[in-house]
Amino acid sequence: MTTRKKKRFIAGATCPECHKQDTMMLFLENNVEKVECVDCGYQMVQPQEQVTKASRKSEQLIGVFKPE
Repeated sequence: MTTRKKKRFIAGATCPECHKQDTMMLFLENNVEKVECVDCGYQMVQPQEQVTKASRKSEQLIGVFKPE
C-alpha cells in the first residue's frame, strides 16, 4: 500500500520533459520525496545514495515539539 501526503506545487519550476512551467508538484510517497509533473506525468526521485549522504549522523535528538 502506497501512501501519498500533502502535494505542494513548486512555483516557477519547469518540467525537464515537457518544458511547461508551474506544473511540478512535490509529495511524499512511502517516506520518499518525489516530484511529478501534473501535465505529462514525468517523475523525479532523489536517489537513495544522495539521501544517505544528506542525513546528519552526528546529531542527537533532544526533544520533540508537538503543538497542541
